[in-house]
Amino acid sequence: MEDSILISVKKVLGIGPEDTAFDEDVIMHVNSAFSTLHQLGHGPDMGFHIEDETAEWDDFSGDPLANSIKTYVCLKVRLVFDPPSTSFVLNALEKQITEHEVRLNWVREATEWTDPDPPELPEDDFGEPVLDGGDA
Repeated sequence: MEDSILISVKKVLGIGPEDTAFDEDVIMHVNSAFSTLHQLGHGPDMGFHIEDETAEWDDFSGDPLANSIKTYVCLKVRLVFDPPSTSFVLNALEKQITEHEVRLNWVREATEWTDPDPPELPEDDFGEPVLDGGDA
């Protein structure tokens, strides 16, 4: 796949790299997809946006999820830039987007929220863990 974010998304949309007539629209939708990815916990801490074809996929993240992220951005842009004309294709596209969102969430939760070495909880006289919060 092309390294340039804009050019690779345009290719998926069937727009040639030399055709700049729709660049502003595509850039707006790409940035919207990156905003959603940021809300899902992916990408740079301060968010990410593109302004032209110089931004590359590695600028967003050197993440091993790069292929899922590329597909997700392309699907999101296609949905708003060139929506399918039939409800069957529209539903399939929306399901693919939802599946990518769920899988990206799973990966983030498994790597950032889970402590692989949780601290030992103190035990009471019966060997049961004592949880904070007092007597219940």
